[in-house]
Amino acid sequence: MSAAALSRASGTAGTHSADEIAGLAALALTLELETYPKPGLVSTVDSGSHADMDADSFRASTRALRPFFRALAEAGAAGARMGELRRIGLDAEAAMRAATGGVNTHRGAIFGLGLLVSAAGALVRDGLSPGPGSLGGLVRDRHARDILAGPVLLHAPGATARRRYGAGGAPAEAAAGFPTLYRIGLPALRRARLLRPDEPEAARVETCLALVAHLEDTNLLHRGGAEGLCFARNAAAVFLTEGGIARADWRARAERMHRDFVARRLSPGGAADLLAMTLFVDAVERP
Repeated sequence: MSAAALSRASGTAGTHSADEIAGLAALALTLELETYPKPGLVSTVDSGSHADMDADSFRASTRALRPFFRALAEAGAAGARMGELRRIGLDAEAAMRAATGGVNTHRGAIFGLGLLVSAAGALVRDGLSPGPGSLGGLVRDRHARDILAGPVLLHAPGATARRRYGAGGAPAEAAAGFPTLYRIGLPALRRARLLRPDEPEAARVETCLALVAHLEDTNLLHRGGAEGLCFARNAAAVFLTEGGIARADWRARAERMHRDFVARRLSPGGAADLLAMTLFVDAVERP
């Protein structure tokens, strides 16, 4: 399935099998990787602020994860609760690390995108059309309590940042039904497509920077503290308020921002995960 197919995807719950849902999830991760420039993040052009991973790591991880996305869609269709989803997610993380030599390329996406994939599977079972907000709403209504009460990985960078800075992070975002995805990511993606309808990569860059500007990204907090988060959010906000991708020089400006993030070793991994999730939701839900 091509990038164009993802942006055109408009099926209903009845037309998305578990395998098709898994394919859309894997393609969303691939398109996130193929988006450049994303500030400080790995792409097919360079490794951004990361010395331990590159595009090949992400490709290998995505291939390893696709069967687990299918399993999550099937689990959602079977009405699985959070405990079963966590078990599949842990197996997916083990497969990711085996494929990447131990590198954490997609842990955040396994969690957030995995929950949305399971929600898509649940809609198939219930025979419901995945309309606007339905995937996030299902995750919130079915799993919020278990998400917030779930085990904490004490030494994981995101969990450490949440404790130190009082940030909600990925669990709070998921438990609330992914409000940043729906209020920031999707509107930014759809506006940007109108600005440059023939440049899907530009729309993804704009979406990523809109997410960076708004998200309390625990990856940024882990790498740069509150100062690093403030720098990143301000830089992305300036890019957008000064015209974003509507400007002829948008790519050069985004590349300068990317270099600035790399110089500071900043990497908005939470925004990257939400970009992939936004692409997936856009493909599955229709206005």
